[in-house]
Amino acid sequence: MYDCNKSNQEFKKTFILPKNKIITTVNIAVLKETREGENRVALTPAVCTQLIKQGYECLVENNAGYQSNFSNDAYINVGCKIVSKEEALLKANILAKVNAPNDEEINSMQAGSACISFLYAANNPELIQKLAAKNISAFSMDAIPRISRAQNMDALSSQANLAGYKAVVLGASQLGKIFPLLMTSAGTITPSRVLIYGAGVAGLQAIATAKRLGAIVECTDVRPETKEQIESLGGKFIEVKDAEAAKVEGGYAKEVSADYLQKQKEAVNKSLFMADLVITTALVMGKKAPVLITEDQVKQMKLGAVIVDMAVEQGGNCELSELNKTVVKHGVNLIGQSNLPSTLPQNASELYAKNIQNLLTHLATKDGFKWEMEEEITKGTLITKDGVILK
Repeated sequence: MYDCNKSNQEFKKTFILPKNKIITTVNIAVLKETREGENRVALTPAVCTQLIKQGYECLVENNAGYQSNFSNDAYINVGCKIVSKEEALLKANILAKVNAPNDEEINSMQAGSACISFLYAANNPELIQKLAAKNISAFSMDAIPRISRAQNMDALSSQANLAGYKAVVLGASQLGKIFPLLMTSAGTITPSRVLIYGAGVAGLQAIATAKRLGAIVECTDVRPETKEQIESLGGKFIEVKDAEAAKVEGGYAKEVSADYLQKQKEAVNKSLFMADLVITTALVMGKKAPVLITEDQVKQMKLGAVIVDMAVEQGGNCELSELNKTVVKHGVNLIGQSNLPSTLPQNASELYAKNIQNLLTHLATKDGFKWEMEEEITKGTLITKDGVILK
């Protein structure tokens, strides 16, 4: 185990394996993700190259990157070691993952080691307790503060960007018409109408993608300051008049009142009932997603319209959405695909790996973690340390 009061020179000697075997190099383990439908990998060969140059050693589980189009040979060629899962966990000082470690992985990790992954601590108290009980220092990639100097570490944004793009592509493939205006000798095809709920990273990318495909795009958001961003991408902002603006905390919109949601519903209904494709992105950190589209509203939508519910994993913005299913209800196609970034695994892994590298470079050196406990990024991302749950 490590002693955070020791000097950096002593620090490298404090990573201890069973039988007092001391590691003088910080090992980073990269595992094959076990979550069903997960195709991403935490570190790519290109990022491993950079980490090895920084003095780390990368231990990669056999075929960890295969689903992301990164072969074992690609890792070996940059200096990584391909090992079994058991060996990776046994020797790792740092475990890099996309999803949180499962019980088996936590039990196999060494006390005093660290984990960097998505944790969603507020929604997974039992997981956090297990990490603390094993004395694992856990850093959460979903807790990166929304500040300028942390932008290159912001994994939620990098993954949401891809998800917003894929949501439009999924909706377009399900829609029974094309997006752009098309003038032919047989007549003119009018452009599709797209409505997007939420102008966060995913929503803004969805606006840009739908516009590139030639659609007429409208967007609603509880934050009136997003109007300029929406319009800069060619979308029309649907304003909710005479309603309070949503409070923003740490870059995220907080929960709004039922009165606001009712006024938003009234303002958006005309656009909703005319829309060919609707994409919902509204999430509230640590809480169930707000219901923005009711069954009664779905009944009034166009026959053959499509809803892509990007919040389906947290309960859904449409009350008829079903997790990981595409269903037709009242003549409307509802796509409840979760984990959209995983459907673009190569790009998603490349971006996520860079986020990990940038965070790790900020938090540590090849000699170990700096443990700057009052520094904003460290304080924001560190969930457990020395057996204590910090938030």
